[in-house]
Amino acid sequence: MKKIKFMMLAFVAACVSFSFVACGDDDEKIVEREVVKTDTVKVKESDDTNWSRYQKMVNEQVNAKKAKSGNKKVILLVAFGSTWQQAFDTFDKIQEEYDAKYNKQGYDVYMSFSSAICITQAAAGENVENPDQPAEVRLYFDPEHWLTAFGLAAYEEIVVQSLQVIPGEEFRRVRDSYVKDFMNNKNGDFTEDYLHSIDKKVAVGRPLMGEKSDEQDDVKELADVLFAESDVKAALKDNGLVVFMGHGNPEGYDYYGANARYTELQEDLQKLAPKQFYVGTVDMPGNYVEDVLEDVKGDGHTNNNVQLYPLMSIAGDHAHNDMADPEDEESWFSMFCAAGFTNTKAYETNYPKAEACYKKYVEGTDYIPALAERSAVRKLWMKHTDDAIDAIKNGKGMSTPVTEVEEEE
Repeated sequence: MKKIKFMMLAFVAACVSFSFVACGDDDEKIVEREVVKTDTVKVKESDDTNWSRYQKMVNEQVNAKKAKSGNKKVILLVAFGSTWQQAFDTFDKIQEEYDAKYNKQGYDVYMSFSSAICITQAAAGENVENPDQPAEVRLYFDPEHWLTAFGLAAYEEIVVQSLQVIPGEEFRRVRDSYVKDFMNNKNGDFTEDYLHSIDKKVAVGRPLMGEKSDEQDDVKELADVLFAESDVKAALKDNGLVVFMGHGNPEGYDYYGANARYTELQEDLQKLAPKQFYVGTVDMPGNYVEDVLEDVKGDGHTNNNVQLYPLMSIAGDHAHNDMADPEDEESWFSMFCAAGFTNTKAYETNYPKAEACYKKYVEGTDYIPALAERSAVRKLWMKHTDDAIDAIKNGKGMSTPVTEVEEEE
């Protein structure tokens, strides 16, 4: 069994490596990807590379599902990824709810990872960050291969839903690289006829806190949902503090103000419970755990009860290690305790079993609930998917280069 897992990992690692590195070599791919035209797409001939073998695996899944469902529209869910079983179960729950809602509307639904490292490690079925909790073997393909397969299968409408929290680095990579490369026919897979057929029929659903404006306030909607959660309300009792740990963009890469969403969320949460909510990040300059502690002490708090939560879609390495690890003196739990907040909790025991996505969760035991484990939060992402579908219905989907050139002429 170990040998089989190693061989699977090696194969997928080679494919993913080719996908994220070697596929940028246009000269090499022109030689490998000889094509013949059909009515709507281009069919490969003499293409026996890691890239094509990986693509074949994705194509087979898409063709089988499309043939069975008869659907002509598709939704691709895109997460950064994880190697934790709890995260896998959360992704399963998201897809289950998307299937239940959107299959009846004529959509097939697929799940994707944008992280090459997470794709490779998930294929190993081993939790690298915590080997004591091995995960199932999972093949999560990257968005480029899924989108190519959708085009080859001639889907007529494509919605890509980001499962990111802010419109930062990862979201923009999904929208501005994967989706736009597909629309630009980067690899020459599709005919002009097919590009015409999907013109303005492709849309990207915004992340959880995508918009903060008078017309659409995603941040306030998330604040209202979190404030209404039963476990959050319980943590706020007796002047308890609730601290959320987001990811953030690294220093020097603010991505048009995406990091500001964390500050905006804290402001909206504090309108609901003044000086009881705080939001920090792993990577956002000026909003690290040290900065959060400074704000907490500046508000006059000394040894209040503190409940830490991940402000991330899933509870993976960051939640379990960076936030909750009692043996790591630099974890948020350890730093809050060291700062005098000895009643800090990174896990909770009162999370409702009906809400928990982790299949092995036993009610009353330690648990870290991430954003996507909350049904009310999942509904916010689905609302953004509905908005993307409405954009297509209203003729506001993305345009292909073929149409744009014709309009200029």
